[in-house]
Amino acid sequence: MKRKRISRKIFTKDRIIIQFIFLISVLLVGYFVYIGIGWNVVVSLSDWEGLVPSYNIVGFDQYIKLLGDPIFFTSLMNNILLMLIFVPCTLFLGLFLAILLDQKVRKESVFRTIYLLPFTLSFVVTGFLWRWMYNPSMGVINTLLETIGLELLKSGWITDPNMAMFCVIISLIWQFAGYAMLIFLAGIRSIPESHIMAAEVDGASGFQLYKRVIIPQIKASTFTAFVILMVFALKAFDFIYILTGGGPAGWATEILPLTMYKETFAMTHFAYGSTIATVLFLLVMAIVIPYLYSTYRRK
Repeated sequence: MKRKRISRKIFTKDRIIIQFIFLISVLLVGYFVYIGIGWNVVVSLSDWEGLVPSYNIVGFDQYIKLLGDPIFFTSLMNNILLMLIFVPCTLFLGLFLAILLDQKVRKESVFRTIYLLPFTLSFVVTGFLWRWMYNPSMGVINTLLETIGLELLKSGWITDPNMAMFCVIISLIWQFAGYAMLIFLAGIRSIPESHIMAAEVDGASGFQLYKRVIIPQIKASTFTAFVILMVFALKAFDFIYILTGGGPAGWATEILPLTMYKETFAMTHFAYGSTIATVLFLLVMAIVIPYLYSTYRRK
């Protein structure tokens, strides 16, 4: 009798529907994600050039070609520069904004919306917005500097190869700071009130309270924000494509996804573009896998 009751519970109509929907989602993810990744690896090992597919396996020839490509290394260095500046600055600014909002300010929801608004905008929209602001002749920044008498500070901004990458980084910090703030604020608000009250009884207040009690307890939030920002810094494409197109002076702001796009779709070097995509995938996995492992350990 017990076995019959258990089998009836397992094969109820609702459970069958749920399992069917779950199976469909697994199959779709498997086909469009994992089979797509496998197909990309196979293409990277082939000699596919041009619009006619070719699956003639030539081994690691494309990867050897990658090691001698100066454009690839320029893109990789730009990616590293983006990660080294964009991620820490965004984390710091996001934490600073979260601490400000944690002071129980009036109209907190209004300020939270204002800070988060840039992240809710499309990267294409913000790319066009910043391109207009950075315009050397009629952009808002140079016009404002001229109005307040600081003409000496006027610059070509994204048309200057020495400044273009830093202009991109500043724009991205502006767009992602609110998102980092939201993650930190959620972490701060999840700390038990008893911990904070106990620290205040012990004499901790102000900066010391955050330094010794609150910030050490939001390591999980910090790690989450760090991984998300690092992954975006590796695969950012649409924002930089709209803002600079990888230029000026050729490859001043070119990053790996942009190089992959140009090689694959502009020059129809499908095998070589797939090789860059595979390297990019491995770099993303090098960031995501430790995060997943640490999350699993914590649980």
